[in-house]
Amino acid sequence: MTSVGIVAVSHSAPLAKAALALAGEMVREGTGPRVLAAAGTADGGTGTDAAVIADAIAEADSGDGVVVLTDLGSAIMSAELALEFIDPELAARVRVVPAPFVEGLLAAVVRAAGGAALDEVAREASGALRPKIEQLGGDAAAATASAPAAGDVAGATGPSTGGAGPAPSADAVASATVRNVAGLHARPAAVIAGAVASFDAEVTLAREDSPQRAPVSAASPIGIATLAAAPGVSVLIAATGTQATEAVEHVRALIEEGFGEELVGEASATPTSDAAAPAPRTTDPTPTGPIGVSAGRVVGPAVVLRRTVREPSADERVPDDARDGAVSLVREASIRVTEQYRERASAVEGQRRTVIEATADMAGDATLVGGVEALIRGEGLTPTRAVWQTAAELVEQYRAAGGLIAERATDLIDVRNRLIAALRGDEPPGVPARREPFILVADDLAPADTVTLDPAVCLALVTEQGGPTSHTAIIARELGLPAVVGYADARSIRDGDLLLVDGDSGEVVVRPDQAAQATATGVITLPPFEGPGQTRNGHRVLLGANVGAPRDVARAVERGAEGVGLFRTEFCFLDRETEPSLDEQVAAYREVFDGFPGQRVVVRTLDAGSDKPLPFLTNDDEPNPALGVRGLRTARRHPEVLDRQLAAIARAAEGSRAEVWVMAPMVATAEEARDFVARARAAGLTTVGVMIETPAAGLTAVEVMREVDFVSLGTNDLAQYTMAADRQAGDLADLANPWQPALLRIIGLIGEASRETGGTPVGVCGEAAADPELACVLVGLGVTSLSMAARAITRVGGRLADVDLDACRRAADAALAAADPTEAKAAARAALG
Repeated sequence: MTSVGIVAVSHSAPLAKAALALAGEMVREGTGPRVLAAAGTADGGTGTDAAVIADAIAEADSGDGVVVLTDLGSAIMSAELALEFIDPELAARVRVVPAPFVEGLLAAVVRAAGGAALDEVAREASGALRPKIEQLGGDAAAATASAPAAGDVAGATGPSTGGAGPAPSADAVASATVRNVAGLHARPAAVIAGAVASFDAEVTLAREDSPQRAPVSAASPIGIATLAAAPGVSVLIAATGTQATEAVEHVRALIEEGFGEELVGEASATPTSDAAAPAPRTTDPTPTGPIGVSAGRVVGPAVVLRRTVREPSADERVPDDARDGAVSLVREASIRVTEQYRERASAVEGQRRTVIEATADMAGDATLVGGVEALIRGEGLTPTRAVWQTAAELVEQYRAAGGLIAERATDLIDVRNRLIAALRGDEPPGVPARREPFILVADDLAPADTVTLDPAVCLALVTEQGGPTSHTAIIARELGLPAVVGYADARSIRDGDLLLVDGDSGEVVVRPDQAAQATATGVITLPPFEGPGQTRNGHRVLLGANVGAPRDVARAVERGAEGVGLFRTEFCFLDRETEPSLDEQVAAYREVFDGFPGQRVVVRTLDAGSDKPLPFLTNDDEPNPALGVRGLRTARRHPEVLDRQLAAIARAAEGSRAEVWVMAPMVATAEEARDFVARARAAGLTTVGVMIETPAAGLTAVEVMREVDFVSLGTNDLAQYTMAADRQAGDLADLANPWQPALLRIIGLIGEASRETGGTPVGVCGEAAADPELACVLVGLGVTSLSMAARAITRVGGRLADVDLDACRRAADAALAAADPTEAKAAARAALG
């Protein structure tokens, strides 16, 4: 009788121990096979160790072979690596089987106890899910049909359940469940494609719940997006090549970690099938009614973006002997268009850069270009027609996928239009050049349209399509432009038509009368602010501008800003692999300081982390970056970066006439505030404060204020953390509303703390400061300075000048007593009169 050994490889020692105990109960005492666990790390932590597995295999073997079962992920890699550590003769009689860990272990132990040979034990383990599936009414045959015979391949790692499987020649495979709420849309697809390019391996992805779907190349963002892999879908990753294992594990980690985006909860992460599962919630790319997606109410003339690329003829054909040349033209056009996109991306930062880089990847995508080449060679279509036809098929797949992927069809259409223009030698479509202020109107806007928009000239955006999460909405909010999407009558607007656009309500009025025009708060004739900022009875409220880079200085000065209430210093650090030098920082900061002689400039130290990761400072594997090591917390790991920045700020201040204040972001405790103040003063800075962005700091504001010279409220993050609502999530926009009574009550507590500590200055530098009515409420709550986008200063200053301090306080009391944001806003307006 044979005596097959069994090794259970698990990340968790307690799990392995419990599984072995359960398996042992399935056989009579003393009759079971030799079973060993290779689980956990040497220090008792979670993980696997190839050397430990190799030792366990050697100990379990009695000459008849060993079956190895693994729990998940890297356990498979560790088991495979262990085979390289042992004698080749022993490795030849080892089977790493594609079996479920617990069920497979029980089946293997029972079969081995009966004296079965190695391959019989392995096969029994691989089919261990059959009884469960049959009991629950599933298809047991489908569940095991794709599992290879255990004796076929030593170290086989294929899936044990049905669905799309790896190619028979795959060197490595793994499964990953999509966890980010948007699924594998354009940006994650581009991230995966960029990642696999660095490995010597060919990698494919397939949906495990859809065996009828062919695998797609992981080097193709378009191909990945067409999988329509929504949250909860299980993706099979397969690779061949010398670095197949590394590539598969890297892609698996990217998918499982969610690409740094918002993750679904555990309850919503259950894999779904095409046939039986409810469809995921989607955002209609063509809303049924207009939606305001970026606040502001403006009047201006329309400039209509027309896409003039005409459809190429479907009747023309390329002769056989000219088809190679036609393919070359397509490849050259693809390279030119990709370079054009990347040039545009290099001129901007933040989300605008991210979305344009993702579109650049589309222009050179193998799925798109390969499809075009196939139509030219196989059917003789002209290059322009082949581009048109291939893009049309892909756009249809994008729109069928729904959600964010559907919204990215606009980007693909833009790529199509630019490729055709390049092939014809025409100017690419885009936003017309204008020197006078205008409102841009379009069917929809691609990143390439919006990425170079100048907020000093473009007053607002109106599109026929798009949703709250479209690129139009994202970029409008980043630029501070009022925007309305889903306006069905956009095509009827003509160049030069005067428009009234309200990005709050979604209202668009074509050719408004004088009375309607007078309701706009940001008309194009609005003059610069002439201070000082104060209420009608002379209560002083300093009105500053938010500045994100030296280029913003001129606009802030032009609009009458009384200094800078928030100088974001991230521009020095973003898109770099290494920390900027001390001299680089000094020069950049001084450029801003010199723009405001005799005025206050409040500098925020580096706010890295969360949506602003830095390779030399933050980790890219945090499970919840918004609640992780960001802002001041990065100094816990890298205090030297903060100290160098403070030294640079101090040196830049020495040569400037500006009144430089400095503050730290993401402070939660008085102890953190105390430590930052000590660091800043050691660097030579005299006026030091902190940002209150967490409820913890708001509730302990008295203790925090006793440590600092001033505080500034970042109402965007304070609302996010107070309401537990991601500020980027369109579905939760109502919770992140700055009129939420809960947020206002925390601000009220901070105002009381200011009075209790002898009048500690309290600023607001979030978007709440730009709302004229809310600005009055904030003043009533005890806020002493407001900082906002430069274009909002005139209307905020004008509204404050119309009311006295008592009215602001009455409005604050009314808003605090309200039950919801709508009631709070209405009550405040009534009190202000």
